[in-house]
Amino acid sequence: MVNIRQLLTLSMGGKASPRRGNELSELAIIEDGAVLSVGGKIVSVGTTKDALRDPWVRKNRKRFEEIDCTGKVVLPGFVDSHTHPVFVSPRLVDFEKRVAGATYEQIAAGGGIRSSVDGVRNAGKAQLAERVLTALQGMSSYGTTTAEAKSGYGLSLEAELKSLEAIRTAAGKWPGTVVPTLLGAHVVPREFRERPQEYVTLVCEQMIPQAAKRRLAQFVDVFCDSGAFSEQDSAKIFEAARRNGLQVRAHISQLTRTPLKRLLTFDPASLDHLDHLDDNDISQLAKINTVATLVPGANYFLGLREYPPARKLIDAGVAVALATDYNPGSSPTTNMPFVLSLACTQMKMSPAEAISAATINGAWALRLQERKGSIDPCKDADLAVFDVADYREIAYWVAANRCAYTVLNGQLHQEGQTK
Repeated sequence: MVNIRQLLTLSMGGKASPRRGNELSELAIIEDGAVLSVGGKIVSVGTTKDALRDPWVRKNRKRFEEIDCTGKVVLPGFVDSHTHPVFVSPRLVDFEKRVAGATYEQIAAGGGIRSSVDGVRNAGKAQLAERVLTALQGMSSYGTTTAEAKSGYGLSLEAELKSLEAIRTAAGKWPGTVVPTLLGAHVVPREFRERPQEYVTLVCEQMIPQAAKRRLAQFVDVFCDSGAFSEQDSAKIFEAARRNGLQVRAHISQLTRTPLKRLLTFDPASLDHLDHLDDNDISQLAKINTVATLVPGANYFLGLREYPPARKLIDAGVAVALATDYNPGSSPTTNMPFVLSLACTQMKMSPAEAISAATINGAWALRLQERKGSIDPCKDADLAVFDVADYREIAYWVAANRCAYTVLNGQLHQEGQTK
């Protein structure tokens, strides 16, 4: 890529921790930039002038596909570190009820997460894989090159493993990078409603060991909140994950506050949502590398007045990431630029902070920071090219798609086609 108007490298010289505070605003912009990638890896980064003067580049120039990015902005591909793509149908009844004034808890009593279960249990793996692939393709059209993908709508051993297999199948057909997560502990399914501890045992003694043995998941997630799983149950699930060699993350403090101290002892890669925190929670997060992943798309779609306290977290030195939370019930969007827009307008993050949170800190939230999230030599060639003159426009154009094309592990993706 040459003639890049603004090349946002986000390079920080190999810093060994996620970005915090003022670091979130340091985009390391190169004007009239150029990026050379070979074999899916970034080889060099600099100005177009220097790149075209390089003797090796001049000698081999005809062997490369040269992409003219005149007037465009290039940044690391977005890392969407929180998504739920394994479902069959949208939850339109829930949507209508919410518009009519029903609360999250009221909807959950007769619909919510459990209403997606039958569709997943009855669907074939091929059908689920096609749904996941469609979601991944939608993500890349908006500039996302790496995505976490959770199970969580099967809520039985067979259906959760089938969901993870569908994720693996879809990942094999998408040129980007997918990080699979077992979310068997999403909510307690109806058949276990009167015996929830038996379901926790099923998750710990069957789901997690089998997902680990079959290498279907890299992470185990748990929804630790009112109406889902308790702090004690979540700790049991984290212990089972650790015994089986899997890393952990959690949905937590979305609906009500849950103290973070106990779960932080398991060194989670990220804690997500975090709408309800106190000063002690924030102080603990500021001292560690666990990333606070904020998902304002859910707050928007649920019609909530309050959003996660991004400004307070950033000012306290907490590492913050942004993700879509793509799912059928509370955030049906794959549009990361829209999430950046929400972060700026509703959570008062600057455009630069939002970009850092959606790229390098998203990579930290998936523990992929050595490969993803910045444009540095030896990292994966994951790039998003936007047809804008200034990076701030990415968040400015509300819900619009100004992404011209993406490069996913070195493969150019444009208008639904990958080269």
